[in-house]
Amino acid sequence: MILITGGTGFIGNVLIRHLSNLGYPIKLLIRPSKQSPNIPKGIPLDVAITSLTDAKGLRAAMKGVDVIYHLASAESLGRQAQLSSVDIQGTQAIVEAATQAKIERFVYVSHLGADRSSAYPLLKAKAIAEHAIKSSQLPYTIFRSAMAYGEGDHFSNGLAFLLTVSPYFVMMPDDGSVLLQPIWVEDLATVMAWSLDMPQTLNETIEVGGPEYLSFKEICMLIAENINLKRHYIGVPPVFLNRFTEFLEIITPNFPTSVFWLDYLATNRTTALDVLPRVYSLIPARMNQRLGHLEGKKFHKHILNLIIKRKRTITRWD
Repeated sequence: MILITGGTGFIGNVLIRHLSNLGYPIKLLIRPSKQSPNIPKGIPLDVAITSLTDAKGLRAAMKGVDVIYHLASAESLGRQAQLSSVDIQGTQAIVEAATQAKIERFVYVSHLGADRSSAYPLLKAKAIAEHAIKSSQLPYTIFRSAMAYGEGDHFSNGLAFLLTVSPYFVMMPDDGSVLLQPIWVEDLATVMAWSLDMPQTLNETIEVGGPEYLSFKEICMLIAENINLKRHYIGVPPVFLNRFTEFLEIITPNFPTSVFWLDYLATNRTTALDVLPRVYSLIPARMNQRLGHLEGKKFHKHILNLIIKRKRTITRWD
């Protein structure tokens, strides 16, 4: 059986579908909450309800489990995120429980650029979590992923919203030339699922991204074209944009963008283009081919509903 943390989130929902299609039995680890979790419909699942700080609950959740996919993170909460308690201490707690349960494979999703000496809190937290996994006795596979996009994401939907509400001019850090390598969430979930049957991925940290390097400005232009917008782009100092984003997060909790976005845009976030074809014999999709989920959406209304929904679930870690 496979245990998934963060399974009700964007990547988790897609991964569950892929694993279920491959015939794996799945158990979701869900934190106690008064709100109904976003559990995928039409897929048979077991559910374990416990927090990442409940050692006894985690040990109970491991019963009958062979593999863990650890996706739980607080990063979607932006400046209100509790990275220390969720991404670091939570990972350490589940690693300890998994070690005691003699789990056969521990799969973790990190970010390109994760580094324990990083000046950026999210990338530092991810690297500390990676270290906890590697320092354990658990067989592991760590995916350092580029920014994932697809139906229900915060990345492309958030950018589409900002482009929609921006009054003709769109601000971006510096000149928007930082390079990203967006990966379609279906491709990411595919390689994560396939890795279970690939011994060569055991005890490896694998950097994955899409098939092209795109500047942040080019990504904005692709999205604007997809939703039939014309915008002009102006570069502003990253410090100003960071403070402006923090202000928006204060007045509108869980605004579609966050300070972690700007951290991610501080430098190029890329890896080798041939990883998916070489390791998995998979040709990843280009971004301009997979933006259909944005078509026809009313982004003022759509994102407003998303903000309201996320306000109600502010303590979720998935």
